[in-house]
Amino acid sequence: MRWRTAVIEAKGICKAYGPILALEDVSFQVDAGEVVGLLGPNGAGKTTLMKVLTGYLQPDEGEVLIDDLDVMTDTLAVQERIGYLPENAPLYPEMSVQAHLKMMAGLRQIPASDRPALISRAVRATSLEDHLTRPISELSKGFRQRVGLAQTILHEPKLLILDEPTVGLDPTQIIEVRHLIRRLAERSTILLSTHILSEVEAVCDRVIVLLNGEVKVDARLSELSSQAATILVLQQGFTDVADDLWNLNGVQELEYRQTADGQEYRITGNNPEDLRPAVFDIARTHNWPLRELRREVRTLESVFNELVSEGGNGINEADVEDEQ
Repeated sequence: MRWRTAVIEAKGICKAYGPILALEDVSFQVDAGEVVGLLGPNGAGKTTLMKVLTGYLQPDEGEVLIDDLDVMTDTLAVQERIGYLPENAPLYPEMSVQAHLKMMAGLRQIPASDRPALISRAVRATSLEDHLTRPISELSKGFRQRVGLAQTILHEPKLLILDEPTVGLDPTQIIEVRHLIRRLAERSTILLSTHILSEVEAVCDRVIVLLNGEVKVDARLSELSSQAATILVLQQGFTDVADDLWNLNGVQELEYRQTADGQEYRITGNNPEDLRPAVFDIARTHNWPLRELRREVRTLESVFNELVSEGGNGINEADVEDEQ
């Protein structure tokens, strides 16, 4: 059995800006080698959480450990282990790509003897070889984002924290950056913040859904897809069959609603096993007037839409920033 090592441990994080509660009792763990998506609508508290994780913002309550170091008491040691790319990467547009990376290597206090090799690796990883002498101001937004990623991975950090890394990019640039993130995941643990569902599905192994400052879902994508329900639709006006369905092995939840097509039952099991064969057998035995029998696979989109419809769209972080 392979034991995993926690790179991030967040325990009971709370943060308020005046009367606005941005984070409420946020707890989760990210293990070494994982690529985790932090998903939520704009204003859900994602940026605030990332600032807390990287030591740029102090929580009102709670504790954050990065590689077993306390972010609040060992801030510099923690930041040496982190590569942080904020939503708007801090770049100096008048500098060339090469000059900018050399400056960042100096600010990172990378030993002079190590800088050429590390810069070269970061440049190759982000495919910037043909743009080293160009001023950053002349680069497309996609290549400026690559420069931001290059400076983020320059010191070969154990943990990468990326805040909306593909925002504002065109479809081709988005695909390129996603491929780059997957390559970076081969040697770093990654926490990726986004409000784009396809982003999580494309690059992440696991998702944490943040809504109104609270963790609503923390699951592997494979677990979400295994949470399927069986949909049974019977002819209108047929006698209630709920008791028979409840008696089937493995039934955990049963929902009923009247639709234009008939009487619909949504049956959820307590394990990934497909319940359709059992439902079909009992329908045939009792001669139920069957109109439809299908499997409804739970997707990230359906989970997210359910949460947003139940809990609203969250706080407005733009308003929060104005209060700081």
